[in-house]
Amino acid sequence: MSGFRRGVRLGIDVGKARIGVARCDPDGMLAFPIETVPRAETSLGRIAELADEYEPIEFVVGLPVNMQGTDTPSTADARTFAADLQARTKIPVRLVDERLSTVTAHAALRSSGRTQKNSRSIVDQVAAVVLLQQAIDTEKSTGNPAGVAVPLDEESA
Repeated sequence: MSGFRRGVRLGIDVGKARIGVARCDPDGMLAFPIETVPRAETSLGRIAELADEYEPIEFVVGLPVNMQGTDTPSTADARTFAADLQARTKIPVRLVDERLSTVTAHAALRSSGRTQKNSRSIVDQVAAVVLLQQAIDTEKSTGNPAGVAVPLDEESA
């Protein structure tokens, strides 16, 4: 576990209608779901409240790219959300490739006996767990944080 930065992280799966939020323990042993935040003007405020409660060292925001690794229509939205989140909370944000996180979440829920219809309210949380756990595992295995840091806004620095 050399090079792993100890501390809580919050995983964020940004969607058009809902935002899944997950967290991990300070040692990065396990990521688990917290809440699904409705996508609205109040979304950043609610996530900031969660940050006040859990005091993360960083946010891990899923970056939706296609299977070739290039931008999708949702990529710009996730980048903007991540930058706004960092500006609002002053907590570092890392963008992490989230390819297949929602697919993996749906598969996990299906294997636990839930239908897609009755999983709608939690699938975003599970996707946030998947991307956060992937980021933790990457940092533990490589000694480097996963993804790319969102640049600090010069005005807020």
